[in-house]
Amino acid sequence: MSEDGAVTSAPQRPDGPTPAPRLIATDLDGTLLRDDKSVSLRTVAALAAAEEAGIEVFFVTGRPARWMDVVADHVHGHGLAICANGAAVVDLHAGREFVQVRELPRGTALDVVEALRAAAPGTSFAVERTTGINYEPDYPPFFQDPGATIATVEKLLQEDLDDGTAPVLKLLAHHGELSPDAFLELARTAAGQYASITRSSPTALLEVSGLGVSKASTLALCCAERGISPEEVVAFGDMPNDVEMLSWAGTSYAMGNAHPAVIAAASGQTVANNEDGVAIVIEAILADRAARA
Repeated sequence: MSEDGAVTSAPQRPDGPTPAPRLIATDLDGTLLRDDKSVSLRTVAALAAAEEAGIEVFFVTGRPARWMDVVADHVHGHGLAICANGAAVVDLHAGREFVQVRELPRGTALDVVEALRAAAPGTSFAVERTTGINYEPDYPPFFQDPGATIATVEKLLQEDLDDGTAPVLKLLAHHGELSPDAFLELARTAAGQYASITRSSPTALLEVSGLGVSKASTLALCCAERGISPEEVVAFGDMPNDVEMLSWAGTSYAMGNAHPAVIAAASGQTVANNEDGVAIVIEAILADRAARA
């Protein structure tokens, strides 16, 4: 969903020379995916061409592993994706197996719950574990999960549940009256000392991860394992949960439909997700590489 006037002209590329990229990191919803959650044929071709040219592609998303089927067929090479805003690295070639988990400690989650209930009465919560999502009775049923446990968040965080020993990836917090950005600012003020708090929804729905866990920090770990520097990374995003990643990458693009904070953080801007903004930039990168060869 657009949070700013959409850019429909040619991408605005960063000024000055940029190193030849070795890795492309892209968000999914509102970025790589069209609004109908499809991957266009042009984007599919661009991703495959990048991998064929030796440029690794990482999908870096707030989605849980169980929602990665939409792009599972488009991961080449390593097969890895960063999910849950950096809380998990999963292998899409191995049935979404968890390769790395950066969990949110239960005690920390409870500290955040207490702080947000005091700062924003009426907040409802959900708990995302490696095994799935459970939520409070008042939490909006954005996506019905027939296997979900419905109880107070304190109960959901107890270890005596059926999946109580499974790592917590994210705490989700929803408010029915506050604006999305106002809720985010309030939550960061009230509980930012406990955890990383961001958002990717057009509603007042916050995503809470372990302190220091973000798309950027997990991407940095994956790049370090490969000997890839930030300057060799091109990143794409559209929402506040992408800001750290776009600031970290040597070259970054805000989508034409991006939140103003994302536009401010990125070094360049491309057209909207529905206009294949990621594919257009990848095509330009590959054309530049071919011209230099």
